[in-house]
Amino acid sequence: MGRATDRRGVLRIDLDGAADGRARLRRQDTMVVEEPLEIRVGPAGPGRRRPLAVTMRTPGDDLDLAIGFLLTEGLIRSADDVRTAQLCAGAETPNTYNVVDVALAPGVPEPVTDPARNFYTTSSCGVCGKASIDSVRTRSRFAVGEDPLAVTAELLAALPDRLRAAQRTFDRTGGLHAAGLFTADGELVVSREDVGRHNAVDKVVGWAVREGRLPLAGHLLLVSGRASFELTQKAWMAGVPLLAAVSAPSTLAADLAEEAGMTLVGFLRGGTMNVYTGAQRVPG
Repeated sequence: MGRATDRRGVLRIDLDGAADGRARLRRQDTMVVEEPLEIRVGPAGPGRRRPLAVTMRTPGDDLDLAIGFLLTEGLIRSADDVRTAQLCAGAETPNTYNVVDVALAPGVPEPVTDPARNFYTTSSCGVCGKASIDSVRTRSRFAVGEDPLAVTAELLAALPDRLRAAQRTFDRTGGLHAAGLFTADGELVVSREDVGRHNAVDKVVGWAVREGRLPLAGHLLLVSGRASFELTQKAWMAGVPLLAAVSAPSTLAADLAEEAGMTLVGFLRGGTMNVYTGAQRVPG
């Protein structure tokens, strides 16, 4: 609903801004909004659909976020599995529209809500509360290891600046992650911002689902933060053969990328990068 930013009064202190070493100024600052989004899922028809997940996110592209979340969690396979998805007014006054109601198509199994597999997520952790590694390793139906994508190191090095140029809200707040989907030629297809890096990826994936673009063969995904296990899983679920991050990957992310046949690039900054898996896609 466009509430990505808010203005708040702050006391600005600049120790280098005055001759006496202290400068204080009251001013307005632009902050990124973080609010809960409840995702309700169930069969189409009358009746209230049950809450499945609550994620802390930056409002905007919420339908893409919900659909991307369902896809990357293995709960749907394509847009055909969704009858309708709509924003609903929550219990707050005034209405915040922090609820997405998803009605599944006939024949699509309703998710089983299990307290041991808790889908509450924060902006820093997308799979908090799940019972075990087995419950989060959702296998993709896309064989990304067979994808012939190949890109030069020079092309990869140019992508962070291209993604950064598309981060309009980051320019005003400095507090958002971004995810960008690129072609093999380095063209930015779509980008999304969110206070949570996993949400930014889900928004990109949800857009691709609704556009009928899965699998995302021949594309690469760039994220502005680190490459965690969950982001690697999300990329795999969407059929992305190459995941790049400006920061560090985790060992579990590298293990999953190796298992999937995915190329994993980390510390993509300036003219340097580390290729952790799938180095054949970055030929010398």
